[in-house]
Amino acid sequence: MGFFSKIFKGPQVDMEKSNANAKKMRQLFDQVVENGGDYRLIFGYTEDVSRFNYGFVHGSKTKIGNLIVGWNESSQTIVAVPTVPDLSGCGEPTYYRRSEILKAYRNKYPTDAFVIYPDKKGYLAINAYDWLDDEKLYVYVSQEEELAAFTDFFMNQFATK
Repeated sequence: MGFFSKIFKGPQVDMEKSNANAKKMRQLFDQVVENGGDYRLIFGYTEDVSRFNYGFVHGSKTKIGNLIVGWNESSQTIVAVPTVPDLSGCGEPTYYRRSEILKAYRNKYPTDAFVIYPDKKGYLAINAYDWLDDEKLYVYVSQEEELAAFTDFFMNQFATK
């Protein structure tokens, strides 16, 4: 079974590449977030799905937005920093403080996402996984332990009951 288990394992994480990207995420985050070192980090992404209907042609188009997501348990704050899959740059951070949000919850369907409503006008849905193998769309980083810690934080301290 040892030989066949190696064949049918599927893609494996390149830990050297993953660790290098985790360091890049940290550097970018620390550049734009004051006291960035006080935050733990995961990679997340958002999806913007637009529908179209041109007579006989129906469909949808999805835009992916990559995020470096930091959280600080003591200040109960989540920070989302937009970035690109190759981590060549990033945008301005958006802060979500537990005391200032309208509601937050984990949505399991149709995708597993952490949803934050800072007010009645907008929301942020953070999709996050242990590892995604598509480097053209997503940041290549393995984050099983960090994702578990973020999930615990979000559900126990951030999500509204």
